[in-house]
Amino acid sequence: MLHLKLLAVGVFAAQEVLAQDAARIELDPVTVTATRSLQRSFDVPASVDVIDGATIRDGTPAIDLSEPLVRVPGIFAASRGNYAQDIQISSRGFGARATFGVRGVRLYQDFIPATMPDGQGQTGSFSLLSAQRIEVLRGPFSTLYGNASGGVIAVFTEEPARVPAVGFTANVGSYATSNIGVRATGTAGDIGYVAAANRFDTEGYRDHSAATRDVVNAKLTFTPGTNLRVTVIGSSQNQPESQDPLGLTQAQWDANPRQATPVATLFNTRKSVTQLQGGVALEYQWMPATTLRVTGYGGQRQVTQYLAFTGAAATASGGVVDLDRTYGGLGARIITQSTLGGRPLTLTAGVDGDRMGETRQGFVNDFGVQGALRRDEYDTVRSTDLYAEALWQALPALAVTLGVRTSRVNYAIDDRYVASQNPDDSGARRYANTSPVAGVVWHATDDINLHASYGQGFETPTLAELAYRPLATGPNLGLAPALATSWEVGMKWFPSSRQRINLALFAANTDQEIVVDTATGGRTTYRNAGKTKRRGVEALWEADLGAGFVVHANYTYLQAEFAEDFGAGLPPVIVRAGSRLPGVPAQQAYGIVTWTPGGMHGFNAAVEIQHVGKLYANDRNTAFAPAHTIGSVRAGFAQSSGRFEITQYVRVNNVTGRNYSSSVIVNDTNSRYFEPSPLRNWMAGIGASLKF
Repeated sequence: MLHLKLLAVGVFAAQEVLAQDAARIELDPVTVTATRSLQRSFDVPASVDVIDGATIRDGTPAIDLSEPLVRVPGIFAASRGNYAQDIQISSRGFGARATFGVRGVRLYQDFIPATMPDGQGQTGSFSLLSAQRIEVLRGPFSTLYGNASGGVIAVFTEEPARVPAVGFTANVGSYATSNIGVRATGTAGDIGYVAAANRFDTEGYRDHSAATRDVVNAKLTFTPGTNLRVTVIGSSQNQPESQDPLGLTQAQWDANPRQATPVATLFNTRKSVTQLQGGVALEYQWMPATTLRVTGYGGQRQVTQYLAFTGAAATASGGVVDLDRTYGGLGARIITQSTLGGRPLTLTAGVDGDRMGETRQGFVNDFGVQGALRRDEYDTVRSTDLYAEALWQALPALAVTLGVRTSRVNYAIDDRYVASQNPDDSGARRYANTSPVAGVVWHATDDINLHASYGQGFETPTLAELAYRPLATGPNLGLAPALATSWEVGMKWFPSSRQRINLALFAANTDQEIVVDTATGGRTTYRNAGKTKRRGVEALWEADLGAGFVVHANYTYLQAEFAEDFGAGLPPVIVRAGSRLPGVPAQQAYGIVTWTPGGMHGFNAAVEIQHVGKLYANDRNTAFAPAHTIGSVRAGFAQSSGRFEITQYVRVNNVTGRNYSSSVIVNDTNSRYFEPSPLRNWMAGIGASLKF
């Protein structure tokens, strides 16, 4: 009944329409992630895609990044249906090992890092309600952002509207799921503002998987001088008591995909998260050809997680993890336009400094109740990065980009829980790396660009990956960083003014790959696995076919495998060279056809198809989630009258009711690998806006 009332309120509430043109397609977007300066994505020597705000919210509940990222080849973004562990994101196979959060991919919101200096990031605080665009960079050029090998995902909040508008959205659907949002934007004098807040709530497809999440995002812009622009952003996330159903064995999945593992209810596995973050960016036009950008940010994050065991032994670290984190950083970047040999030259140089301090405590999990202390330490991570990049238009048809980044990451662990059976496990570790990149673009014709790029990168272990050793107390400071060398060649082509085609072939070789060693009850240990290799192809086609039809299709083939034998697990077993990296599908494909005929009260409709190949669940490839193909359909309307606009949609996901698992828990010790996805389900939404 509450959901029906919310829908009724939405008819009369005010909100800017989030999907004004269901068929709109942006064939030639502008990006900043690849070269840190405004450029057409067509002209950069890298695979970079831009998803605009209308596409992000068009006919979707806008719950998390797994919805829009399906449009990007090379990215595997799986909604686990488990909001205690966040979505799984990997880029060209990097980051697939993460059992929670995002690893191997750098995350940003409005140039402020959402990835900590140790390389661990979370997406729960991103506001899709106020997002103007999402930029996704893959391949060698992502190494210029530091501690990651796979790519960069940057979410940008929309610019304040000149005409003030306020509004409301309501999305409701299966399993008592809802996502309710309010939003305001406008300009008052010299100050522009955007503010958005939404509450997500669900009982969950599976038992013991209920979750509630409140997200607020705000942005202020003002120009105190003719050459200075100041942007202030702030965000908060409050996610209390998100239940964790854990993974299922194959037998459990076959018997009942909606069940939770019995130990999940026995120990009441769950996670609570609160986060508050703020930042400021100053952009100063120092000279006509020189721009200086300075950013600063800070925040707090508190996490309490109940795992599926007691952790009561004297040398255990507890079955309740309590983290209290503070973090912050400063960055400065200068961009100057010049010439070299009479040809245009853009030089970029910058420095980033970040720090994170974390109190990590562990308590006995007394069957869902916090018990005695078993761990108490204070961990710090400090990183310093210097980078430089030169973009030179060497010839009218040839552009060359060269870059380098040098990084220093320092870890320190102060053990405050020392007992007769639990020795002092304090320690420190320092990682350092210098990463070069190079790229060229040849403008073969006005409509065809060919590019090639090369880069080296590294990934340090995160604090979570260093936290435990399989058969000993204390942190796993023996973990080495993973070192990657990547190549890419590609083509970007406009066959006509209403079509674009992107094609990229890529390869990456990694030494000392960090992989999951054991995973039990929510606790994971890691080790270095030696060499891995990745080879793949990405393709994308977008077109406006006329008569209101717009099509988007992408395809990814990825061969990601271990290149040498290694031993892992308890007891250790040999993983043979040629085994596929778990959690990485060999093939992905996605297509959507949207129809907006015009008139008919703004009627629009779409059909979507997604295919994901086999997902291996362990290093030895003895368990896997089968390949699956699912379809979704949706239809909607949009009306306007003067300053008031309103939209409605309804969608059905997984129309054939396929029983599949979109994600796996890699190397789970108890063979509880699988996180089944919902069968046929529905969502409906309404949005309204009023411009003043």
